[in-house]
Amino acid sequence: MSEEFNNDADERNDVSDASEFQTDGQSVGAEPSETADDKTGLERPHGEIIEGANGGEGTIVRSAYLGKEMQNSFLEYSMSVIVSRALPDVRDGLKPVHRRILYAMNESGYTPSRPHMKSARTVGDVIGKYHPHGDSAVYDTMVRLAQSFSMRVPLVDGHGNFGSIDGDSAAAMRYTEARLDKAAMELLRDLDKETVDFQPNYDESLEEPVVVPARFPNLLVNGSAGIAVGMATNIPPHNLGEAIDATCMMIDNPDVTVDELMQVMPGPDFPTGATIMGSKGIRDAYETGRGSLSIRAKCQIKETKQGRSQLVIKEIPYQVNRQRLLEKLGELVRDKKLPEISNIHDGADRHGIDIIIDLKQNAIPEVVLNKLYKHTQLQVGFGVIMLALVDGVPRVLSLKEVLHHYISHQEDVITRRTRYELAKAEERAHILEGYLIALDNIDEVIAIIRSSQTDAEASSRLMERFSLSDKQAEAILQMRLRRLTGMERAKLEEELAELRERIEYFKRVLSDNVLLRSIIKEEMQEIKERFGTPRRTMIGGEAKDINVEDLIADESMVVTVTKAGYIKRLPVATYRSQKRGGKGTQAVNLKDNDYVDHIFVASTHSYMLFFSSKGKVYRLKVYELPEASRHARGTAIVNLLPLEKGEVISAVIATKDFPEDEYLMFATSQGMVKKTSMALYDRTRKDGLIAINLKDNDTLIAVKRVSEGDKVLMASTAGKAIKWDESEARPMGRDTMGVRGITLSAGATALGLEIAHDDACLLVLTERGYGKRTEVSEYPDQHRGGQGVFTINMTAKKGLLIDTKIVNEDDEVMIMSEEGVVVRTAVSGITMQGRSTQGVRIMNVADDDRVSAVAVTKKGKKSRKKENEADDVDIDDLDDDASDPSGSEG
Repeated sequence: MSEEFNNDADERNDVSDASEFQTDGQSVGAEPSETADDKTGLERPHGEIIEGANGGEGTIVRSAYLGKEMQNSFLEYSMSVIVSRALPDVRDGLKPVHRRILYAMNESGYTPSRPHMKSARTVGDVIGKYHPHGDSAVYDTMVRLAQSFSMRVPLVDGHGNFGSIDGDSAAAMRYTEARLDKAAMELLRDLDKETVDFQPNYDESLEEPVVVPARFPNLLVNGSAGIAVGMATNIPPHNLGEAIDATCMMIDNPDVTVDELMQVMPGPDFPTGATIMGSKGIRDAYETGRGSLSIRAKCQIKETKQGRSQLVIKEIPYQVNRQRLLEKLGELVRDKKLPEISNIHDGADRHGIDIIIDLKQNAIPEVVLNKLYKHTQLQVGFGVIMLALVDGVPRVLSLKEVLHHYISHQEDVITRRTRYELAKAEERAHILEGYLIALDNIDEVIAIIRSSQTDAEASSRLMERFSLSDKQAEAILQMRLRRLTGMERAKLEEELAELRERIEYFKRVLSDNVLLRSIIKEEMQEIKERFGTPRRTMIGGEAKDINVEDLIADESMVVTVTKAGYIKRLPVATYRSQKRGGKGTQAVNLKDNDYVDHIFVASTHSYMLFFSSKGKVYRLKVYELPEASRHARGTAIVNLLPLEKGEVISAVIATKDFPEDEYLMFATSQGMVKKTSMALYDRTRKDGLIAINLKDNDTLIAVKRVSEGDKVLMASTAGKAIKWDESEARPMGRDTMGVRGITLSAGATALGLEIAHDDACLLVLTERGYGKRTEVSEYPDQHRGGQGVFTINMTAKKGLLIDTKIVNEDDEVMIMSEEGVVVRTAVSGITMQGRSTQGVRIMNVADDDRVSAVAVTKKGKKSRKKENEADDVDIDDLDDDASDPSGSEG
């Protein structure tokens, strides 16, 4: 395929013969009726000559379908990009532009033994002789070949500013100088011994190599990256010594396994170091040609004199721009996504590229490091695609296939080199044999020469007399007189003997494949000794996020949730234990009309399940809740959970695990209930899970944990209550609607759900402040779905039933009205009455006011616990060491 085909704008717009493509307004793809079948539309196989307007010579009109023409043209372009630009050859690991740069520098003599030469001169040589493309593309490629942070073994020795790992670009090519590096000479070694094929350059004025000898596996050592049309390659660099050892192992045993190869070449070795997390992606890449690597920066945790921690980033992942990394770190700190960081220093100097991150006093370095891996390029992925050209065809290759093709290339190189050297040796031996014949008969030779009239006659007579060849006769005629000395004869005989040994050795190499392969191994081992360096990239364990729980102490926290939706946590140690009858302490400063609706003591490792009015469940760990002071109100739940407009939290459950044999009982405002195993809620989604399916006009009002033998109490605003055994509701799935728990009269709604035993008491309260306590045993056991029985005699004076709560003798109840009036009274002061009685006034409510909410504050002994359930706790039992003179309670 022609090298002149490229995607430069001027070449894309070049049309060699416009007349062939368009005439008389008829363009390609127009399907003229003269050349297309009217019925089938098929293209006729020939063109048609149309007579010129002036009777002159006609123009050939070629009919073609536009789609077909586009397909053919695009395929030609694609193959040009694939073969001649974007993909490396499996044999030398070079793309055409790389190969031409190295070859042009070698031909011009810009070698390690010569001074550096201006980069502009090299670029000019490459463009003018071999690579007719843009100068910036050639220079950028040469710059990368010289960068030690881009190439594992640099092939160009640059002098001047060739860019930096911070993303700084190289100086203009008129300012920089370059020559071949010593390692590049090993790629070009024996190029002059007919070891590889040559092809004409773009204008056929010169020749260039199709491939270079590549005396070390450059495709693995320096890797390759390129995007062709419809395919891409991304081969990571490897350690030179390890790649050579793997090649030698493959030479010794062609059936070697990938695991055995990984013992000497465990994985890629990036020039910037860092750490590859896990070997699974490496093994996948080596076995199939495709794999995904996770690369992490190397970080050290240090302690400062002030007792604070520091993160020192020593090495960053391959191809990461260090300056952009610093900018990203600063952005995260400014946006308060990493509040644990107090300062960032750029500690780069001639010894390293350190980035120093100062942490705040109580920050946990491992947690901060895990966040940095997640949010920055301190951890990146590297998708390996080992795609290379094999005999001009792009193929995805396994490691063994790459080594196989490279070894085959080296066998070919050594074979061709040996043949070349054998021919040269035989030619020289042939001449020396002629010299010795002449010396043995020197007097006669001189006589023949003196008696001959011309060189041709002398040559002919010598050939006839001594049975010499043309070349031998010519060499004798050109022989100097000093060759006639005895010492010179001894040298000739010694040289001939050496040549005959070499000829025998060369013939043995050509006939013995084992010997040929041993030569390849020996020469590669020499290269390893000269250019090998220690491995820079470490291979660690699988890339897993640090388990934050292992870094956070397992301690008890008090979690409070208010009716208005504010939540906070603080250690139990914040409160001190008081004797019964203590005045308590202020636990939280609340807004008007707000009160504590839920309070738990839970481990930092426990889960908090938040059930919303729309039937969704959200999950957070206790340590994820914001920690606040004792007096702080807390953080609005809407800032922690992705709640929709109008969605509020109806229930909160704290648990450490999710046993399959324990259940949650749900209740809705329309009287539906559902019992579901807790195990079904042991998963999470960012936008919440469906906890229960609801009808359009229904809302979730309560969720309780329920155990075998528990009684379920439900009440309605109409003053009726029903009690049934929890076994009446069979277990259901998570994404279900449930069954009828209580049948409601017209206009009534369900108030809530209580779980109790017969020895408990039920507190009922109406919206006008009337209420009473009734033993649960007075409510008859019924089947689920009934209307229930009256729990209080309903009258217009009392208003609708507003709430029911299971209470103990030593509890307190807090009642709040719509106008914000709050009454707190002891449960023991509320009259114990029968089920169908009037009740007593508990709170005086103004004529235009109504009771809006009721909360129970537990005191004394903790309520009945389950093994995995967080304990309810009394605020009054939790006090700080310093007394609060206000005497107010949460």
